[in-house]
Amino acid sequence: MTDSPHPHAHLRPETVAAGALGHEDAATGAVIPPIHPATTYIRDPDNAYSRGRVYARADNPTFDAAAQTLSALEGGADTLLFASGMAAATAVFQALDPGDHVVVPTVMYWALRNWLHGFATRWGVRVQGVDTSDLDALRAAVRPGETRLVWVETPANPLWTVTDIAAAAQIAHAAGARLAVDSTVATPVHTRPLDLGADVVMHSASKYLNGHSDVIAGTLTTARKDEAWGRIKAVQTQVGGIIGPFEAWLLQRGLRTLFARVRWQSASAQTLAERLAAHPNVAEVLYPGLPGFAGHAVAARQMRDGFGGMLSIRVRAGTEAAVATAANVRVWRRATSLGGVESLIEHRASVEGPTSPVPGDLLRLSVGLEAPDDLYDDLAAALAG
Repeated sequence: MTDSPHPHAHLRPETVAAGALGHEDAATGAVIPPIHPATTYIRDPDNAYSRGRVYARADNPTFDAAAQTLSALEGGADTLLFASGMAAATAVFQALDPGDHVVVPTVMYWALRNWLHGFATRWGVRVQGVDTSDLDALRAAVRPGETRLVWVETPANPLWTVTDIAAAAQIAHAAGARLAVDSTVATPVHTRPLDLGADVVMHSASKYLNGHSDVIAGTLTTARKDEAWGRIKAVQTQVGGIIGPFEAWLLQRGLRTLFARVRWQSASAQTLAERLAAHPNVAEVLYPGLPGFAGHAVAARQMRDGFGGMLSIRVRAGTEAAVATAANVRVWRRATSLGGVESLIEHRASVEGPTSPVPGDLLRLSVGLEAPDDLYDDLAAALAG
């Protein structure tokens, strides 16, 4: 539950996103908010800051539109914008105390997994990995009185494992821990983790929230402005992992088309998943929208308007054939990242290295805005070749 209903809760989310909460420039009446590059603000004669702005590392008017829009979309009490998804995610862990125990997925965004085991542990945070989709395993991993944070990613990159957010929240809260959810792939279009009991929701905003592959950004939205949120906010301000004003402006621009883009991408991904499942050179399709997928029932319960624009395929002939398939596409682009208007294909095991839990025959697909028939034909030809 959040602190209180958001003032724009009566509006449908599409309206909230497209209208940017009605933000406009008070000086000119422009329907697009201006960019404020200023780093510092004038004090009053008595040295107070009656206008509320002190220094841009803590605050900038350009942040307001994107932060407030995302708070409304997530049903949260406050949102912070960061310089990257990693800056946002790591701020949650940096707000903990040395010795705190955290539970994280065994399969998750690889850069955060590496940071947790390579850096957070050096600072005394005790990190335990578990299959968070297995509620019995999650319940066994959480230690009452010791575990301070449960972190889940759903659907989880790149196997698209689905974790039951409501059940995970109950497990975490019963042990006195908080639940944070990486909802980058689901976006507010498909899932609102705070409504399901999560305390914090994180997005790598470089992906779907921006949607144009031209911004590096991250966001955190909280259910309530409590002491734990205050510590996270202090990490952002004191460590300095803030977004720039131009990037914040671009992020707000992307949010205005979020629903149109993500709904198209989700529908195309569903079509491609169904067609690729029947391709003779595809051994398996990993996509929450397929009835035979292990997490489909949970996904159908906690996701709406589709199952997202990400899927993975396992190439029947193995690793070399998977690499060759990615090499032979023409419409898909061989590149890292996801959530942009262009469709991307990537051999994840090559990117993540020898410690990766990703099978060598797996290709990750980020579905863009191209015609799904063209995307299928291109990939089918590469698979055949």
